[in-house]
Amino acid sequence: GSVLLYLRPRRFGKSLWLSTLENYYDVNKADDFERLFGHLAIGQNPTPLHNKYLIMRWNFSAVDPGGDYDDIRRSLYDHLNACIISFARRYRNLLPEEIGISYDNALFSLASAMSAVQGSPYRLYLLIDEYDNFANEVMTASTERYEALVRGEGVLKTVFKAVKDGAGGLGIERIFITGVSPIVMSDVTSAFNIAENIYLKRPFSTLCGFTKEEVAEVLHRVVVTCGYSQAEEEEALQMMRTFYNGYCFYPKSPLVYNPTLALYFLKWFQEECEYPRQMLDSNLAMDRKRLSYAAALPHGGQLILDALSESEPVMVNELSDRFGVQDMLEVGEDTSRIASLLYYLGVLTLEGEAPTGELVLRIPNLVVRGLYAEQIRHLLLPQRGIHEVGQQAARTLYVEGDIAPLCEFIEERIFPVMSNRDYRWANELTVKTAFLSLLFNDILYVMDSEPELGRGYADLTMIIRPDMRRFEILDVLIEFKYLSLDALGLTGDEVRNMSRDELRSLPAVDEKLAEARAQLTKYRSLLEAKYGDALRLHTYAVVSLGFERLVWEEV
Repeated sequence: GSVLLYLRPRRFGKSLWLSTLENYYDVNKADDFERLFGHLAIGQNPTPLHNKYLIMRWNFSAVDPGGDYDDIRRSLYDHLNACIISFARRYRNLLPEEIGISYDNALFSLASAMSAVQGSPYRLYLLIDEYDNFANEVMTASTERYEALVRGEGVLKTVFKAVKDGAGGLGIERIFITGVSPIVMSDVTSAFNIAENIYLKRPFSTLCGFTKEEVAEVLHRVVVTCGYSQAEEEEALQMMRTFYNGYCFYPKSPLVYNPTLALYFLKWFQEECEYPRQMLDSNLAMDRKRLSYAAALPHGGQLILDALSESEPVMVNELSDRFGVQDMLEVGEDTSRIASLLYYLGVLTLEGEAPTGELVLRIPNLVVRGLYAEQIRHLLLPQRGIHEVGQQAARTLYVEGDIAPLCEFIEERIFPVMSNRDYRWANELTVKTAFLSLLFNDILYVMDSEPELGRGYADLTMIIRPDMRRFEILDVLIEFKYLSLDALGLTGDEVRNMSRDELRSLPAVDEKLAEARAQLTKYRSLLEAKYGDALRLHTYAVVSLGFERLVWEEV
């Protein structure tokens, strides 16, 4: 295709890919072709069009999304003019006429550039990086300002209309566009309906992202430099796999690592010969804002709770590739577009295909799971300062082994919120999610929800990171059980007015505690066999009585 659209989550190497295209096709880089590509398959078997184009490159992440519509329009025009001026300087010896620049109307400047190209023996290859970057920022801040950009004679729509006209025989022969989601393209589609979407096609599933073999090869070089053993190398690889691997962009295609996260870890490891304390690179911190936007959409909060709790699979018939902002706001009971958005943002990824044919989505790795836990904390505890109290209670658990403050906090602060919201499920997974949102700590722990232990699944494990065992903290394993008020034959008022000892003596509660004790005994032996004497495991059984009270015991 001559007009291609390729989407991937932020920080996945899209800009580097455009740089590759630029260096391969730029007529000015012909003398560097052998140096840049000669050692690669594409250099040893070059295509006929290498080094045949004039390259113009735009990067919409450089556009300031702040201010009103006129401010954004000015920033976009300034960026386009700067790119066109740079283009004119680079190719002034190849163009037959001077390119005129209008600082008030960058579309005039673009038309002048295309006219100059038409008079030359060359054609233009336009590379647009992060096409939806500033528009996404505007969208999360103000739907009205966003609509002004993409509707009617909005400036973003008119820019893409001009590009489409240029591709219709006015000098632009090829276009490659990168971005995060298809929302903006959908909203300007009447002005730009010529792009071929290649982001959901099998051959491009690993175009951006590192495979496990690539990560293992580079990690081996770092480990050798640090003088680590093979066992320590495998431990480091397991850390990277747990925190950064797991992205899948086509059913059954290889999993890939987020390159920014992988390089962040590798660079730190190479320089310090130890793991980074904070596993989430600050370059991805702004993904929190994207997740917050999705949570605020109709049924978005429920979908995020579903994904973290794993109460049931997140499934879609197909990944939506054409949906605009209004489609997101008018989803009704169908959350497939929100799930698709989370996929494009990189906070959900493909798990596989359900027996009934739907696509199954999951959280890709532990770093992203931490973003979900943080978002759910904000959903359940929106008041300032309250979640710090909960995190202090969590610290009491993993430092002192006392789970009581955490259980009491959840009972007093989170259960009233859950009781007042229309959550469609109420079981031990709901309670587990509440605990996980407060306990999640990837600085000290490898946090896992329902890790496979033998043929069973433990509800929540907190295993100390290998590099953090020097601290006086505990490994934690919690098994959750749930009893509805109907199963107890009691009302909410009756349960709230009973003492903890009275609740513990109820036959149904005693039975659930016994079940949890049996499971914990089994899981403890499996974990001890895996981690040996290094394990400092404390195990707890927690029974939730509706969303009213908790009963617990250390096992």
